Amino acid sequence: MKNHLKHLLLVAVLAIVGTVTAVAQSTLRGKVVDAENNEPLIGATVTVNGVKVATDIDGAFTVKGVKGTAEITVDYIGYKSKSMKTNASKGDIATISLKPDGRMLDDVVVTSQVAVARKTPVAVSSVPLSFIEEKIGTQEFPEILKSTPGVHANKEGGGYGDSEIYMRGFDNTNIAVMVNGVPMNDMENQNVYWSNWAGLTDVTRSMQTQRGLGASKVSAPSVGGTINIITKSIEAKKGGSIYYGMGNDNMNKVMFTVSTGLSKTGWSMTLLGSKTWGDGYVQGTEFSGYTYFLNISKRLNDKHQLSFTAFGAPQEHFQRKDALTLADWKMTEQVWGVKDHKYNPTYGFDSNGKMRSAEYNVYHKPQLSLNHQWQINDNSSLSTVLYMSIGRGYGYSGQANTDYGYSYTDWYGAYKGVMQNKFRKADGTFDYGAVEELNANNENGSIMVMTKAKNYHNWYGLVSTYNTKLTKDIDFYGGVDFRFYKGTHTNDIVDLYGGKYFIDSTRKSVKPENNANAANQSWVYQKLGVGDAVYRDYDGHVVQEGAFFQAEYSKNGLSSFLSGSLSNTSYWRYDRLYYDKKNAESETKNYLGFTVKGGANYNFNEHHNAFFNVGYISRAPKFNYGAFLSFASSNVTNPDAKNEKVVSFELGYGYRLKWLQVDVNAYWTKWLDKTMAKSSTVGTAQVDAFVNMTGVNALHKGIEIEAKASPLYWLDVNAMFSIGDWKWDSNAKGYVFDYNGQPLTKDGSIASGIGAEDHLSTGINLKGIHVGGAAQTTAALGATIKIGKEIRIGADWTLYARNYAYYSISGSNLSLGKTNTVADPWRVPTASQFDLNASYKFKIAGLNATISGNVNNLFDYQYLGKVWNPSSGTATKDNIYGFYAFGRTFSTRLKINF
Repeated sequence: MKNHLKHLLLVAVLAIVGTVTAVAQSTLRGKVVDAENNEPLIGATVTVNGVKVATDIDGAFTVKGVKGTAEITVDYIGYKSKSMKTNASKGDIATISLKPDGRMLDDVVVTSQVAVARKTPVAVSSVPLSFIEEKIGTQEFPEILKSTPGVHANKEGGGYGDSEIYMRGFDNTNIAVMVNGVPMNDMENQNVYWSNWAGLTDVTRSMQTQRGLGASKVSAPSVGGTINIITKSIEAKKGGSIYYGMGNDNMNKVMFTVSTGLSKTGWSMTLLGSKTWGDGYVQGTEFSGYTYFLNISKRLNDKHQLSFTAFGAPQEHFQRKDALTLADWKMTEQVWGVKDHKYNPTYGFDSNGKMRSAEYNVYHKPQLSLNHQWQINDNSSLSTVLYMSIGRGYGYSGQANTDYGYSYTDWYGAYKGVMQNKFRKADGTFDYGAVEELNANNENGSIMVMTKAKNYHNWYGLVSTYNTKLTKDIDFYGGVDFRFYKGTHTNDIVDLYGGKYFIDSTRKSVKPENNANAANQSWVYQKLGVGDAVYRDYDGHVVQEGAFFQAEYSKNGLSSFLSGSLSNTSYWRYDRLYYDKKNAESETKNYLGFTVKGGANYNFNEHHNAFFNVGYISRAPKFNYGAFLSFASSNVTNPDAKNEKVVSFELGYGYRLKWLQVDVNAYWTKWLDKTMAKSSTVGTAQVDAFVNMTGVNALHKGIEIEAKASPLYWLDVNAMFSIGDWKWDSNAKGYVFDYNGQPLTKDGSIASGIGAEDHLSTGINLKGIHVGGAAQTTAALGATIKIGKEIRIGADWTLYARNYAYYSISGSNLSLGKTNTVADPWRVPTASQFDLNASYKFKIAGLNATISGNVNNLFDYQYLGKVWNPSSGTATKDNIYGFYAFGRTFSTRLKINF
């Protein structure tokens, strides 16, 4: 009995000792984030009582066996170190926020115009690198943002890099895209060609969207929002990675990265290279793309740093630009056996059995930038970036000699939804052999030829920003923004398709008073060959000079800002086809623009904040379809073109807990005096034309909600909901042109001149019709489950509702002095998509490795992504035309870090 009591006493003592030991030794968990954008800092060094660990992909760290008081120090290159103490028995500690150190090597953050949560009064969403790597799969860069409120992305026709993005109902041309503080929108039409930046996901470190007017300080403002992209720069550690991925339709990708880390002498270099290739989801859309990235930085001393970055993504890909009616989509599957809406109407073969396409794109647009950071003193700094971009490339553009009854539209697989059957084989492919036969049998050369629509441009710019603390509570920013752009645009014959030469019928529209050669019939009917220019041959020049300022006040819970900018934009043309050398240069059109923005944020406490912002923008009309009535063929400027105006107001509220973040905002944006072009037909012959409109107004308003939660350490949840009301809001005026840029009369013949009495102009009543192209109601729900540190499983659901087709202008109603009332666009059926992703971390020969995979549109739901109203008549499901979204796609990849 005594022995049993001894044993029981011993067990009790051991249990008590074990319990005391367990209590005395605790496990600390925490997370390290950027104080300005709340993004996790990967690879930060956390020292707890002398024990060092590194944060993982979520910025999280775990330290076991901590006793008593824990002394914690967090270090990360480019940020100010932070030290703190806590009782180890608490276990989980609050999120640790590090502030960027202006005197350290993180120059891109200083110049990238990022907004600060609970301080900058704008609607903002941040996308960290970990999210991009987990979700990208086979998606393209714009699609990463589809779970952001107010954002809608689609794949257009489905070619590599042909995606587009809308923000609050505004398209690519009204969204400012910035890479390391450098503007990326085309200088002539403000578009962003994502195929030129298809490799951008490979080099992105983080991304932030600012919806609405945003906090960007450059002198060229946005309307729908701003996308700030921060690329890789100074890596905290020496090392690198290798990567291989594969996916549906023979998609392959290889990539490497290597970084020297920061040396003792202040040097750092990061190098990345990748190649992506595949057959494409859509029939006949093979693609090949490369990416290269180089950053070399040198910290000269405590006050000066230089950073050089070179980035490019050369690519070539076949495209699909021709949308079909729902009936034709169904027919392509039932008759020609091409399932899942993958049919491509321009995919075909020539007489030798070689695959051909009238839709092909090649481009390379490298960007080089040199950034200088000067920390003048503890209160002031100067950041300057000098950049250049040399774009070279083209897209195929079929041309025809109209004297024989053929048109450039005969190269299209479909036109305004109608299948083109003039060159269609029984199996549904485009018969390029028939084109060769047509040309070979014509005694007067080729009737139809293929040209390279070249866009060669040189773009140089300088952005310099001075920042100083005027007082303890007031910061001031001021700077300049200079840009010079020259774009050379020609259509050079690349293939005569069986003929011996080509006569350019557009030369007959050249006026002798503009080009003396037009009086010479030998020039008008000149026999042209490969390399000769047809249809267009001109340079577009854009010069912009701007200055900007911003004052920020921050004290206690209140932060506010007032900013303004002034810019002068100059446009002129130099034409080598429609004008001789004496008349080649147009007049210069100058447009003075400005912005005024202001707002305030108040943090009531650590949980609640509210903000508002208001702004007014006056910006220059675009070069294309704006300053020039017919930008491809005429130096005649648009007398009705004037600055576009934007008035915007926004309210927002934020709620924060340790595990929850909720943001709600409402916006009202009025857009005035927009210039734009719409396709149409004219006369009884239904001549293809476009209407160049001025005085177009729109009203965009809506509510957005975004939430992120981590209710459990192994679970992250994100959700969003946005509802918009976007409508056109004016009666516009339009001049009518053919697609060669010639002014048309009401019967479709060539008018006596641009703006002449017989030049067809018309009033266009747009008031009250819905803005098309983007879903006006969107929602998303996603969750990520973390099993230990090794396994992550994610699921995302996205909803698109109240998406309207693009409206059309009926040519039958176009006449001088008559108002054309536009019908409300067709409403696209509500659609949703479910995506999955998973990853597993493990060791290979002592190296960290990750294998991951994605399945997008898991349930293979077939839905319309982009739709147009018919060119005439009432829109119904039987006559609208468009593109379907991709069905189920998948990818898997392996990444090894060293």
